[in-house]
Amino acid sequence: AVDVVTGEPSVKLLAYLEKPFDLAVASARSCYNPKLIFTQEVTDKHRDLIGKSIYEAGHHTPFQHPAFVFGFENISRQFTWTFLHSHPYYNSEQSSQRYNVLDEARVYVPPLSAEDRKVYENAVVKAWEAYNELSRILLDDTRKTMSGIARIKGLNEKQLATEAEKKAIETARYVVPVAAFTSMYHTISGIELHRYLRMANSGDAPTETNQVVRAMVDEVKKVDPSFFEKIGQEPIPLQELPEHKNGVQSSDEFNAEFDAQLGGLHSKLVSFDPNAETLVADAVREVHGATRALLSDEAALDLVLNPAKNPHLLDTLNSWTHSPITRALNHATYVFKKKISHTGDSQNQRHRTTPASRPLLTKTHSKEPDFITPEPIAQNPAATAVYQTAMADLWNAKNELIERGVPAEFACYLLPNAVALRFTESAPLIHWLHKARLRTCFNAQREIFDLTMQELKQIRAVHPRLAKHIGPACYARNGLVEEKPLEGPCPEGVRWCGITVWKNFPNVKRPF
Repeated sequence: AVDVVTGEPSVKLLAYLEKPFDLAVASARSCYNPKLIFTQEVTDKHRDLIGKSIYEAGHHTPFQHPAFVFGFENISRQFTWTFLHSHPYYNSEQSSQRYNVLDEARVYVPPLSAEDRKVYENAVVKAWEAYNELSRILLDDTRKTMSGIARIKGLNEKQLATEAEKKAIETARYVVPVAAFTSMYHTISGIELHRYLRMANSGDAPTETNQVVRAMVDEVKKVDPSFFEKIGQEPIPLQELPEHKNGVQSSDEFNAEFDAQLGGLHSKLVSFDPNAETLVADAVREVHGATRALLSDEAALDLVLNPAKNPHLLDTLNSWTHSPITRALNHATYVFKKKISHTGDSQNQRHRTTPASRPLLTKTHSKEPDFITPEPIAQNPAATAVYQTAMADLWNAKNELIERGVPAEFACYLLPNAVALRFTESAPLIHWLHKARLRTCFNAQREIFDLTMQELKQIRAVHPRLAKHIGPACYARNGLVEEKPLEGPCPEGVRWCGITVWKNFPNVKRPF
């Protein structure tokens, strides 16, 4: 039997720089002194005059120096997606549903009446039962798929069973509600924590957001009360946020209109500069002070994009933005319209330098089920039947709660990981290249892999010289690094997918 497990969010300040407010003030004073000012030199007068005045004037870089490392437990994946990971200025290490069996129905339960809570928890229980059933059904398929790979990699029976289970739960997780709890390390700067407080009512989960952010603030106050007593602002009221104030209504026709623009794809290239190849070549010439007569477009692009000529592209450290020549790739930008699941985008959005204008689910959720179906489920009739029933059950429960007067903020926690999201995403080539390096790897989530391959195909069609060398790490490193007996040029070591992708990319078929 499945029981719902819930609890209050756990927020712990795990690490921080000493005297965070004094550190900010000292760094600000150092701008106007010929020598560094240290925290022990900061006085009450400095705290009151300098700290407060620079904050109110918008001179916020001093407040980026203090950093706070938080440990979170019992926070929802909906809150994580809509707030914590919706901006670029953070770092997280999060528990993965791909690698951890969800053996308990651990979820966020919003404040509901007894009757509404019963509807909510019944829906959660059904979803977890579907998760368990799909994990079982898919295990035979994943075991068959992984058996051949296990032979290539020399895995024993126990290791094969582990790999097969991982692949099964990776797909089964699509039925789990976004209310599911997660845990993580989360690091932000001092100014970002102030922004968290100011924007605590934004996004789809303001109740949970306020609860977590207030706890973060309280943790910091314990070690340095000045950091919020001297400066800071209260949250902007919900009804004053532009998304709520402007009166724009959602339309039932939006999804069909958006999908028509995709033309059957899940990621459609909708904007790019036709002259991007020349623009990037110009930038390479500018770095060297070379004329077109000395360095042709073809030669310039080869210098920056060919891993044999640009060794930074072989380095897993991703130091590309520190490289004068590689920074030329900033000048080609691609804009995609995308349709992706909530769980897929929860990984996709971690590429913080390829930003997107994501939807508010509380405004865009549909009455009819609207979801992404993973290929392993679509290919298995028994799994498809369980999956479609689970989708219908979750949407019915969500709709019932809304009909009973429950706010969309709370009802939408029942939407599954599979719920379809539609948005526009932009990417400078230097950052899309890094994303493609990771997401055209066979170890990437299948849904993101498929979308990235669609994007690469479209970029190759419009800018073949820019996209010529783009692919997974093994493809970029092929013939240029010392190869291992099994995994060849793949840098993943024991995590190698088991397939010699580098030999035929992009003409490869992923088996799992």
